[in-house]
Amino acid sequence: MDLFNLPITMKDIREAQKALSGKVYQTGIARSNYLSEKCKGDIYVKFENMQRTGSFKMRGAFNKLSSLTAEEAAHGVVACSAGNHAQGVALSGSMLGINAKIVMPETAPKAKIDATKGYGAEVVLYGQNFNETMQKAQEIVKEEGRVFVHPYDDTKVIAGQGTIGLEILEDLWDVDNIVVPIGGGGLIAGIAVALKSFNPNIHIFGVQAENVHGMAASLLADKVVSHRDTSTIADGCDVAMPGELTFKITKSLVTEVVTVSEEEIRKSMIALVQRNKIISEGAGALSTAAILSGKIGPEYIEGKKTVVIISGGNIDLTKLASILNS
Repeated sequence: MDLFNLPITMKDIREAQKALSGKVYQTGIARSNYLSEKCKGDIYVKFENMQRTGSFKMRGAFNKLSSLTAEEAAHGVVACSAGNHAQGVALSGSMLGINAKIVMPETAPKAKIDATKGYGAEVVLYGQNFNETMQKAQEIVKEEGRVFVHPYDDTKVIAGQGTIGLEILEDLWDVDNIVVPIGGGGLIAGIAVALKSFNPNIHIFGVQAENVHGMAASLLADKVVSHRDTSTIADGCDVAMPGELTFKITKSLVTEVVTVSEEEIRKSMIALVQRNKIISEGAGALSTAAILSGKIGPEYIEGKKTVVIISGGNIDLTKLASILNS
């Protein structure tokens, strides 16, 4: 483990925490009796589904936009996202007076599209997946001179997400393990730097869908590669290829990245609603799916304190009803 040659430091995360003070919620953390009994350990839930815009993405987006120069801000920003980063950038832009344009895939959930528009951003629907929306966003950068706000592979964005790690330490300083959903890797990268800087013995686990697991595939290949078989119910983590920055941090600091099936994600979402009264989108339920399915070994979980990150709760009610009735 080398904390001295990584793209961000604890100092960057502390600065992000100051920038976010009073702008985002310090979300709660609570022990889940159900999960603790099932896993024979103390399982705590971090409620980023209760963050502003319903997702952790607000943290990184606001930290990035608040760091722009006056000239950059005047040109406006553009982002690409299936929904959560979109909403974070849209609301941050409204709060800071920065014009925001968001490219979203045509397959994005209606609830996320409507929410992004509601926060004041212009939405451009283009493509079927993240890679196609990324290409469109880059075209807009060239045509309009806007600043591109990367959803995960940006030091300011990573540092913003890392503030979650600081909050966890405030509430549970003796935590043993953290389980984090992974799309492009910004969330786990930021949290890993924060927690490993405090205690190198904390274990960081990442979770991806079996259908889309670019980070897991990249770690196996020891270089950044793409992996996407088909879509996933965890649409917020439907990212085929991780970032260069996030891969470097994950490779250095993360204990293991595991994958879970679509059925395991569904069961996790149902358990969160029925037993914990938590509404989670598919991506937000990845961390719970990993521990309920036993993908993270009992030697880490049993008798230990583990925090699972519920990264988002933005899901169409019709889709949630379908999952609960399946």
